[in-house]
Formats: sequence, structure tokens, C-alpha cells
Amino acid sequence: MVASSDPLVAEPVVVGGASNPPCTMLRVRGTDIVNEAGEKIVLKGAAIAGFLNMENFITGYSGHEHEHRAALARVLGEKKAKFFFDRLIHHFFSEADAAYYASLGLNCIRIPLNYRHFIDPNNPETIKQEGMDMLDRCVNLCAKYNIYVVLDLHAAPGGQNQDWHSDAGVSRAMFWEFKDFQDRAIQLWEALARRYAGNPVVAGYNPLNEPADPEYIRLTAWYRRAEKAIRAIDPEHILFIDGNTYSMDFSRFTPEDLFPNVVYSCHDYSIFGFPIGEVYEGTDEQKQKNRTNFERKIQFMRKHNVPIWNGEFGPVYADERTEGKEAALAINERRFACLRDQLAMYHEMGGVSWSIWLYKDIGYQGMVYLSPDSAYMRLIQDFVDKKKRLGVDFWGVTNRDAVKNVYEPFVNSLKQMVPEQFWDAKYPKIWTFDRQIERVVRECLLSEYLGYEMAELFRDKTEDELEELAKSFSLENCRIRDGLNQILRDDAKRRI
Repeated sequence: MVASSDPLVAEPVVVGGASNPPCTMLRVRGTDIVNEAGEKIVLKGAAIAGFLNMENFITGYSGHEHEHRAALARVLGEKKAKFFFDRLIHHFFSEADAAYYASLGLNCIRIPLNYRHFIDPNNPETIKQEGMDMLDRCVNLCAKYNIYVVLDLHAAPGGQNQDWHSDAGVSRAMFWEFKDFQDRAIQLWEALARRYAGNPVVAGYNPLNEPADPEYIRLTAWYRRAEKAIRAIDPEHILFIDGNTYSMDFSRFTPEDLFPNVVYSCHDYSIFGFPIGEVYEGTDEQKQKNRTNFERKIQFMRKHNVPIWNGEFGPVYADERTEGKEAALAINERRFACLRDQLAMYHEMGGVSWSIWLYKDIGYQGMVYLSPDSAYMRLIQDFVDKKKRLGVDFWGVTNRDAVKNVYEPFVNSLKQMVPEQFWDAKYPKIWTFDRQIERVVRECLLSEYLGYEMAELFRDKTEDELEELAKSFSLENCRIRDGLNQILRDDAKRRI
């Protein structure tokens, strides 16, 4: 039984039934994505992040996925740790999830991928069959319910950006420093292209999520290589190409970077969807700010008359457990309103395809999220609360007052050592000096130490107990974020 999380929707949630028409090969025609019949298709959906690319705030660990896996292997042993992660992936997205997702009228799922599932570090020339099998299972479930998929390389060898979600373990994007890393990513895309060429369920390939190349030209050069390599094997599928600096900057893309059958992707998170700054009231000024920010990101697409995909966006939501029920409902209503207005804007701009972040997690953003009463949440909740107090995760954590007395004098002391003219010298320059420091100290170093602490929660667990923990991620043990999903359901019904 799927539990409802709030009273914001009147009609019952129906699980089951494929409401989408059969998938056919998609292609680009002018500014549109069209199916084999030439009909315009607007892709609408979410990412199943936390599945084949885990993130700390999604499943509750600290730091980076490969560190989390290694820490659990130390306390459980390799065999039992692998059993737990395999079962978590199994339960994370099942047929029940695909059926529920389709019942909302959503027609596309973005599948973030971590290269580690596919490339063996000890034998990098060989693509791991196990990773392909896990991906096949997901694609086949989506096929049964007529849901398109976009394959997204979210974590590339060496890390294509400086953030935790590229799973590099450092705050430097080493992908751009070593050609071998870039070659391995091409090799993986060639393998994926061979596997899914001609498969109409696959809407296309998203070669790199949120690339961040300080020099810029290495990104566009790699895109040219990737496009050529993929097209040599699979000339039909669409490529979804992200801009530089976390998919926000196309300023140095040139006509040489305009490829056939390509959709260009930005990420359009609104500041009003986060617990910082002003509260969203839906004023004309706030709506215009959202519009201005989006239009800045899509100038390249508009100039060259190519399709737009908003590959990531969406608010984070207040937790009634910590905020109180009434306060959480009031906060979330405002963030729902921001999301609703963004979707209306995309529709008014000719039907921009979109993919919200994200489908399932432990309670920050998910369309569905783990029940607080589940075995997994009962085990890790105190640790998650500690992470929040310490400000170890960046995503969704803004109140760091509990450690202000530690970090504020530390950062201020460091500032005295560096001339002010260089405080914003480090890429990406949108990050302050303080942000650059906390990324390294909190989100890389401290988070790794805390990962050892979390791993101890799993010590001496039997396989039966690990199965129960993993099963917490099954849809039957999750709550539905009704207010959010009703907004998505309503938008899915819009006529183009």
C-alpha cells in the first residue's frame, strides 16, 4: 500500500496502467522533438537519481558514493556490501514504480549513470556486463509502460565537474586534465550506443551531466569527439547536450557545435525553491526573475532555432518532522506555486521539454520518499540529523548555525592570508571564497570521516536484515508527495 503524505490532492492516486502511447524513435525537427509520425512530443518527467548513480542527500550517506560503498565493505565484507547495494537498486525502481509513474501521464525518465557500474578500474578496456544488465532491466520496465528514457552520464571518470554528484571524491574536475578519462567516457558511450541503437524506448543520450570545464574549449572539443563516435554506431538517437558550468552557459558554443539531431539542455533551478532568500509569493517581479534567468540560459538555443530541454529543476521541500506540520505545509505550498509557475512558463514558451529532480529519495525533493517508519530511516535518521547540523551536505542544508562558531573564524582567518583581489579567482567564479573552502573541508574531507561513522550502523547486519533495509526503498514502503505529483499530473495533460 502506498501512503499519501499530505492532503493537497482530492482524487486518489491510481497505481497501474500505461497511459502513454507506444514509444517510437524520436528525432529533432527544427525547434521540436517529433515522433515517427512527425507529431511534436514534449518530454515531461523526472530523474531516477539515487539508482545507478547515488547521491548523499538522496539515500542519506555522507560524501561520495564510492567512499560510501568502500566504507560499508569494510564493516560488512565485500560480499554482504554488494548484496545490500544490489538489493537497494532492485527495490529502488521496480515495475510498481514504472506503473505509478505512467499513471501520472509522465512520458520520460532520465536515468543518471555512474561510470563505475560499467567500467572496471582493474580492466578498463572491458565494459561490465552487470551494469548493462541493471540498465536493461530499467529500460525494459519503462518500455512496458511506454515511458521514454534519456541515458545520462552523471559521473564520468575523474569527475566532469567539481561537485559530489560526479563521484570523484575531490573538488577538482580531473576529467578535463587527463585524456584517458575522456577516452574512457567515449568508450562507454560507444558501448551504450551499440546496445541501444534502434531501441525506440530510448529518447536519446545525455553525454555529460553538468560539465564544468574551466577552460571551456576542452568541453566543446570533447562533445565533437563524442558526437562523431556515437553517430558512427547509432546515427538515429537524439543527443541531449548540456552547457558548460553546470549546464548554464552556452556562451562559447559556436556554429561548429551545432550538430544534427541534437537537443540542447540547461538546468533551471529557481532560487525561490530553496530555503534561502525571499519567500515565493508569485508576484510579477518574482515571475519575471524566473523568466529572465531562464531566457539567459537559452539564448544559444533561441538564436540557432534548436530544441530546448530543461534537464533539471525543482524545489526542495520542508519536512514536517523538523518544521512542524502546519509550517511545512505552508512552506511547501509556496514552493509548489513556484514550480507550477515555472511549468506554465515552459508551456507558454512553445512547449519546453523538462525533467524535474527527482523521483525518489529520503525526503528532500522526491515525488515519492521513504517512510520515516521504514527500517532504513529508523537506522539512519539520527545520522542524517547530525549531517544537517554539521552542514556536511550542500544540497538542501542552509542552516549551519550549529557550526558557525567553528567555520566562521576559520574562513575569516584564511581570508587574511589571501589578497582580496584573488578571492573570486577560482573557477567557477559564481562560488564565493567561503563556498570554495566549505566544499573542500566539509563536503570532501569531513564527509569522508563521517562516512566511517555511518558505516558502523550496518555492522553485523545479516543478509535478512540488509534485505529489510534495502526493501525500504520499494514503492510500497514509500510516501507519495501528493501536492507535487498533482502539479506534474496536471501539466502532463496540457495540450501542446
